[in-house]
Amino acid sequence: MNEVINPTISLTENAVKELRSIREKDNISGDKVLRVGAKGGGCSGLSYVLEFDEKKEFDDEYEISGIRVVVDKRHALYVAGMIVDYQHGLNDRGFIFQNPNAKESCGCGTSFSV
Repeated sequence: MNEVINPTISLTENAVKELRSIREKDNISGDKVLRVGAKGGGCSGLSYVLEFDEKKEFDDEYEISGIRVVVDKRHALYVAGMIVDYQHGLNDRGFIFQNPNAKESCGCGTSFSV
């Protein structure tokens, strides 16, 4: 089941569980927020950002299942409607980005173009 934090982004239950596990395993401070967004680079032009970070000036903040999530307002159009999932399979393991705005994605799924 996806829990929508706003019209911009959703995190699946598997993604939330993995993010909580990473926070605990890596002893990441509760002051850190989860940054979701995009940045220039990657083989398709833009790369996804999914990291624990400090909240910054242009960030909108939301909460999902107890995780504080921020999206830079300038990146919102790139990730609007995106679903972040986590897969445990043999072929697909890691965070998966399902982005309705991506016109192209690279083979590994970590970069995209709009």
